[in-house]
Amino acid sequence: MAEQKRDYYEVLGISKNASDDEIKKAYRSLAKKYHPDMNPGDKEAEVKFKEVNEAYSVLSDAEKKARYDQYGFAGIDPNMGGGAGGFGGFGGADFSDIGDIFSSFFGGGFGSTQSGRRNGPVAGDDLSVRANLTFEEAVFGCKKNIEYNRIEKCSECSGTGAAKGTFPETCPTCRGSGQIRVTQRTMLGMMQTTKTCDTCRGSGKIIKKPCPNCSGKGAVRLRKKIEVSIPAGIDDGQKVFLQGQGNEGRNGGPSGDLIIYVSVAKHRVFERDGLNLYCEIPLTFSQAALGAEIDVPTLDGNAKYSIPEGTQSGTSFTLKGKGVKQVKGRQYGDIIFTVTVRTPRNLTEAQKELLRQLDGISDEDKKTHKKKK
Repeated sequence: MAEQKRDYYEVLGISKNASDDEIKKAYRSLAKKYHPDMNPGDKEAEVKFKEVNEAYSVLSDAEKKARYDQYGFAGIDPNMGGGAGGFGGFGGADFSDIGDIFSSFFGGGFGSTQSGRRNGPVAGDDLSVRANLTFEEAVFGCKKNIEYNRIEKCSECSGTGAAKGTFPETCPTCRGSGQIRVTQRTMLGMMQTTKTCDTCRGSGKIIKKPCPNCSGKGAVRLRKKIEVSIPAGIDDGQKVFLQGQGNEGRNGGPSGDLIIYVSVAKHRVFERDGLNLYCEIPLTFSQAALGAEIDVPTLDGNAKYSIPEGTQSGTSFTLKGKGVKQVKGRQYGDIIFTVTVRTPRNLTEAQKELLRQLDGISDEDKKTHKKKK
C-alpha cells in the first residue's frame, strides 16, 4: 500500500484560510530550512524539501488549490484498496503499474505531481560569497561592497524565453498540459496512463524563436554589486544573510538568499575570544615592585589603570565593558590584560648593588622559606 501523504496545509504549517502571502512566507522559510545545499547528505531533509515544493506548487495555484480543497488525495485514498492482497486472483502478476492505473482514474496521486512539477513554482538557489574585514571593521561594523554572480529573469524577454515580438506557443502535442496520455496493456486490460510530454519536456509551451539574450532559457547570469551593512561585533567565521538576494526563483517561486561568510584579520595587539579581548602589557621592574599608573590600549584609545605594588609577572587585570559589543544585544565584553615584568639589562655597577640589596632575604622570610621545605 502506498504511504499516506501528509496534508499540504500541514506540510507548510498553515491553516486552510491562509492568505497567498502567508502561503508564500511559509514556503520560503521551509524551502530554505530543508534546501539540499544547506543540508548536504541529509536524506530526510531532501524528502522534506520535495514535500514542501509539492505542497506549494498546489496551494499557490488557485485552480489546483480549489480542486485539492474539494477532493483531497483521492488517488491514494486507503479505502480504495491496494496492496498485494487487495487484487485477489492475479497470483504472481506484476503490480509495478498500479500507480499508473490509479493516476489515469483520479488524475493525481502516485507520483503524478512529479510530471507537473516542472510548471510549478521553484525557489531560487541560495548563493554564498566571502567578505574580508579588518579587526576594527568587525568590531565596530561597516559598509561593504559585495560583487557576485546572480541568475535573474531575462530583461529582454521578461522571462518567457521567446524573442521580442514573439511569444511561447501552446504545445500542439499536449495542448499546454505538459502531459500526454499513453495507452498500454496491463493486467487489467488496455489502460490509459499519463507521462511527461516529449515535445515540450513538460513545460506545455513551444518556443519557435528563442530570445537571443538568454538563448530561450528565460534567465541570465548577471554580475551584481550591492552594499551590505556588516553588524558591529561580528566574528570570524560568522555569516550575514540577505533575504531574496540569491538566484531568482522560477514560475513565480521566491528568490534564494545571499549568504556572506565573514573573514576577520588578526589584530596587532588583541586576541579575541567571544566578546572578550586579551593582550599582554610589559612592566618595568620598578613599576611592578612599587606600583604605577599605566596606559592600557582599548578599542577607542588608551585607558588609565593603577597597577598595585608588588605585582607579579603573569598577573591578569580586567577593564569591564571595554570589549566587543554583542551583535544582537547591548552586552559588551571585557579587556583582560596580563602584565609581564621585563628584566633590566646593561646595569651599572651601582644599579647592580641596589638589586643585590633588594635581593636580600630577611630572617623572617628565611624561616618561612624553610617551613615550606
